[in-house]
Amino acid sequence: MMQFRVVVRCLLGVLLVLPLVGFAQAESCLTAECHADFTAINEPHFPGWEDECTSCHDPATETHPATETQDFILIADGAELCSQCHDMSFDQSQIHAPVASGECLICHQPHGRTAETTLKGDGLKNLCLMCHDGFDPELEYVHGPVAVGACTVCHDPHQSDQPFRLLKPVKQLCLSCHQNFAEGLMAAPVVHPPVRDEDCTSCHLPHQSRHLFLLKEKMPDLCVTCHEEVGTAARRSRHKHRALQSEKGCGQCHSTHFSERKGLLPTSQKDLCLDCHRHDKKKRPEGLKGLEGDLSENTMVHGPIRDGECSSCHNPHGSDFLKLLSDDYPEAFYAPYEEGAYDFCLTCHDKNLLRFENTSIYTEFRNGKENLHYKHVVNSRKGRTCRACHDPHVSPLPALINETGASFGDWAIPTRYERTETGGSCTPGCHRTLQYDRNQPVDYQK
Repeated sequence: MMQFRVVVRCLLGVLLVLPLVGFAQAESCLTAECHADFTAINEPHFPGWEDECTSCHDPATETHPATETQDFILIADGAELCSQCHDMSFDQSQIHAPVASGECLICHQPHGRTAETTLKGDGLKNLCLMCHDGFDPELEYVHGPVAVGACTVCHDPHQSDQPFRLLKPVKQLCLSCHQNFAEGLMAAPVVHPPVRDEDCTSCHLPHQSRHLFLLKEKMPDLCVTCHEEVGTAARRSRHKHRALQSEKGCGQCHSTHFSERKGLLPTSQKDLCLDCHRHDKKKRPEGLKGLEGDLSENTMVHGPIRDGECSSCHNPHGSDFLKLLSDDYPEAFYAPYEEGAYDFCLTCHDKNLLRFENTSIYTEFRNGKENLHYKHVVNSRKGRTCRACHDPHVSPLPALINETGASFGDWAIPTRYERTETGGSCTPGCHRTLQYDRNQPVDYQK
């Protein structure tokens, strides 16, 4: 036991003397005459590095520093040196090129640096851009991690089994940050097929874009690559929906990822339309026609409006007909009835309404058997369109009679309609007071 203690003491003595006899350790490496610049490192390669220069460096001569020769060498080359401490078993399918070639020092500073990492370049983004293509400063929309240079939020810098060395499969990676989308996707009964079946990058660019929401193309151009029939309607139609031409495009009316409603609508169809087409002129977009009448107060509501189905009458993407209507309806105020001209209204209303000059069954707007719809609309000289008397949406008057009057240039023609049990009367701006009665017809021949 005594001999063992002596040997240990002798070995310790040799170790303590070696730094002084053979070469200087870190405390003398950082002198003003030698490696003084290393003193600025506040994020060293590893803790205690100041005492461990010889972990990587080996003296090649008996004394240091030598004047004419390199008297310190690395104990190994390239990745072999790093593998003395770091796990270098890179066996996944996607390996970063510098890693595969064992050139760790392309990205890493071997001693440390004054910034937050031991990486080269001024921040992580600039390090990556030393090899990878830079970003176009003219592209307005930049992904958050890209904007702050946090490339490793999405990419593994060494290896991965995912394309582009992503940390996870694309959709899982996106949802790891966009957790509100993850929760919504799980609960939503309606999910956009590309969201359900494809990666997020089928519609979005991961780094930057010239389009809102990092889209590959602006809306509606992106959407109509799949929804061709909508694209055709929007492109070729005479009357185009303004919402579709806005910056948000299809996203103005549709939830682009998931929804609780068919058509990916974010709310009920009626409420969605009324977001823009409000009855309150002060609250709706400038120049936009609104629903003139308060649905909560008016007693008569057109059936499609009552059912919340605006698309029963209007094509929301584009139409060749006035007001985005789904079928033909005269644009002019005077339009004598002819076959096909009133197909929009007669899709629901009985076509016989305008076919017979006299009837007892097809309309209640008659004086005896004289069909007053026929008299007003089929008039060959000044046949009046339906909107001359009726509001297409809501009215406090029966049969949706227009209380405020139809637009006639700058004037709204008043109807001043009064109803009786068997008929009624009106005193509009276009003729004197006239009455009608289904049972006791008024004789205007006297």
